[in-house]
Amino acid sequence: MTQPTDQQQAAAGIPRSQAEAVNAAETRELYKKREPIYPKLAHGKFRLAKWAVMAITLGVYYLVPFLRWDRGEGAPDQAVLIDFAGSRFYFFFIEIWPQEIYYVTGLLIIAALGLFLASALFGRVWCGYACPQTVWTDLFIMVERLCEGDRNARIKLDRAGWTVDKAWRKVGKHAVWLLIAFATGGAWILYFHDAWDTLANFFAGTAAPSSYVFAGVLTFTTYALAGTMREQVCTYMCPWPRIQAAMTDREALNVTYRVDRGEPRGAHKKNDSWDNRGDCIDCKQCVAVCPMGIDIRDGAQLECIQCALCIDACDDIMAKVDRPTGLITYETDDNIDRFVAGEKPRYRFMRPRTLVYAVTLAIVSSVMLAGLVMRTELDLNSQRDRNPNYVRLSDGSVRNGYSLTVINKATTPRVLQLAIDGDAAFQTRVLGAPADAPGQLSVGADTTQDFVIYLTLPRAEIDGPREEFRFRVTDPETGESASTRSVLITGAD
Repeated sequence: MTQPTDQQQAAAGIPRSQAEAVNAAETRELYKKREPIYPKLAHGKFRLAKWAVMAITLGVYYLVPFLRWDRGEGAPDQAVLIDFAGSRFYFFFIEIWPQEIYYVTGLLIIAALGLFLASALFGRVWCGYACPQTVWTDLFIMVERLCEGDRNARIKLDRAGWTVDKAWRKVGKHAVWLLIAFATGGAWILYFHDAWDTLANFFAGTAAPSSYVFAGVLTFTTYALAGTMREQVCTYMCPWPRIQAAMTDREALNVTYRVDRGEPRGAHKKNDSWDNRGDCIDCKQCVAVCPMGIDIRDGAQLECIQCALCIDACDDIMAKVDRPTGLITYETDDNIDRFVAGEKPRYRFMRPRTLVYAVTLAIVSSVMLAGLVMRTELDLNSQRDRNPNYVRLSDGSVRNGYSLTVINKATTPRVLQLAIDGDAAFQTRVLGAPADAPGQLSVGADTTQDFVIYLTLPRAEIDGPREEFRFRVTDPETGESASTRSVLITGAD
């Protein structure tokens, strides 16, 4: 085997990688055809963390639809279900009705604030570890590595002519990619219908047409984005790298090259002194492992997703050349300037930006939690008829009609008692109510029911153009009640 020359070595026993930062901003042409990136497998704590996050997030995505949660007779038992047909969103013990969409809004606000806070503290940690594009791309690269080998083997395979070996490796890779993409699209539709029934109907050909459409769309997008576009999604399509600039400051931790330690860089020969030179031996292993195809030593870049694989690669090299690790590390821009000036680092996790994010997050979370704790299982809405606006009867009394909507969120039916909080002279008639119990409203379990109500005010009690009052329904068994404001129009001057 031919030994590498001094020019091919970064240090004794450390070969210099031929990796180039093909996605660097200064060399990337706007309309240039995509140049493939062949990230090398990194080994270290950050790579292990990414494996763990990938396993957890993919496990949650694929397995959650199959979890069960007993909600009583007649209610769906899928733990997480977006039930458009039943106008419900189920999340374990929480059931969100259409009129409670503000809970979903609050959840999105909490997620956004959490992302802002994480970015202010640790930079683009979301992009590097938990973003779906990152997770599925990591999975696809793992499959690619299993089918075609690591970086050098993949480069060699792509440059070689077509053989049977190359064909089955390429076909096998794309087949597995398509299976993963199909599983991704298939799992998505399970969140909108009962998972087990949908799975059986899907392969039997009896599922709803929308199931096949959405499964097909998600299959295509997953295959295209994670398999063939990868870093282009983060570089060109995703708005977050641009937005993040407003979320962070110079005291946020980011994956950073320690220029104070690394420069001047260059190859290091065995037994040579480390004096008057930097620790960086220009081995380019940080470039070789980068899934975005950039060189972290070029400084902060929009393309960097902060996955920290370059830290693992650099730490491994530093250990081999007997130099301190951390040449590439999580550090703040402010501290890099301090290091260059020979000052000690300073870390301020509690600063105005993070405090605003944290306090706002705590407030919104507390409001959401309080809303869920105080959430009732009985609600009431009313709508007054406006055609006609009112009816004057032959004895001079005035009658208004109302549509009363009772929402019973309990899993058992209720018999409610209707009352009018206002003028005691109101005469109440509920259309369809039994004669012996004119104020009783029977409502089914976990349902919304409408009632037609007529209120009549005797002529002698009319003392203005309108009478304000409240409809109130009460469950005699639990004491729970709900009310809503309304008005009766008399037509008087």
